[in-house]
Amino acid sequence: MKRVMIIGAGKIGETAAFLLQQSGDYQVTLADSNEALLQKCTDEGIRKTKLDVNNATELEQALEAQDMVLSACPFFLNVKIATAAAKAQTHYFDLTEDVATTNAIREIASKANVSFMPQCGLAPGFISIAAFDIAKQFDTLDAVRLRVGALPQFPTNSLMYNLTWSTDGLINEYCNPCDAIYEGERKEVMPMEGYERFALDGVEYEAFNTSGGLGALAEILEDKVYNLDYKTVRYPGHCSLMKVLLNELKLNKKRDLLKEIMEDSIPFTPQDVVLVFVSVSGMVNGRSVQRSYSRKIYNQEIAGKDFTAIQLTTAGAACAVIDLHAKGKLPASGFVRQEDVEFKDLINNRFAVYYN
Repeated sequence: MKRVMIIGAGKIGETAAFLLQQSGDYQVTLADSNEALLQKCTDEGIRKTKLDVNNATELEQALEAQDMVLSACPFFLNVKIATAAAKAQTHYFDLTEDVATTNAIREIASKANVSFMPQCGLAPGFISIAAFDIAKQFDTLDAVRLRVGALPQFPTNSLMYNLTWSTDGLINEYCNPCDAIYEGERKEVMPMEGYERFALDGVEYEAFNTSGGLGALAEILEDKVYNLDYKTVRYPGHCSLMKVLLNELKLNKKRDLLKEIMEDSIPFTPQDVVLVFVSVSGMVNGRSVQRSYSRKIYNQEIAGKDFTAIQLTTAGAACAVIDLHAKGKLPASGFVRQEDVEFKDLINNRFAVYYN
């Protein structure tokens, strides 16, 4: 039985702990510095421990007793956890969307004897694996477009939005430069730009550039695709209001204040929907072809517990790659990209069932 520590007892961390524990194949320890969060986890069989990741010695000692660690912490703590994992010889996974953090972990992985796999989740994570799988079916590529939205089912406020996951991660996506390939040239584009409108199943949406969702796709497909981009999906009206807050009121330079405002003013909703859409166009056997992948995932009840769609899609994807690693289907050392995962292995994994 593999020993897995999940650091971060928030919504995603607790969900990942629950899913792994329910499988019966993992000995799960949930760790956090917040005792109150740990006590909210009442699932039998999950070990709980108070852990301060800022205490390097304590963190390393905790990881020495584990085979794998999943960081479900804010992105700015991940380098500390990855550094301790390297010293403890513990395989490392995280959910970060932060590009700088991923690059730092890549450097740590280059000198380690265990594997490091950041960006395990929905976006980046599942979406980039799905997109790369479709892209590999083409002889030449014209455009690869990734669109993901974590949305309330019943929006009522002016932003047409509710908080469903990490506010730190959300702000990071809205404020940081975005990787893209435009007319064959890899470049950084501005967040909240590249605005577009589209409809899916009769519902109107908007989409715009956000940071981090591509994973390693821009690196992998550089010089192989004419256009590549990732955009976040929202209901119409959200982007323009957020640009007022971020750009005109300059809250993009006061992220702590922005986080406080959002968490005080925008309620959480358990009734959400995750939208996943990939479109790839190019040439196949001398013919111009477009192929797409689309899913809508809703909140649901599992074993008597209610989970949001973003919990299940994010934690489910992370648990799936942990499971694939445990089964020997992923590299045992070095830096592991999401795109190293075969989509058929992922989508057929027991923890990715929520995408079907």
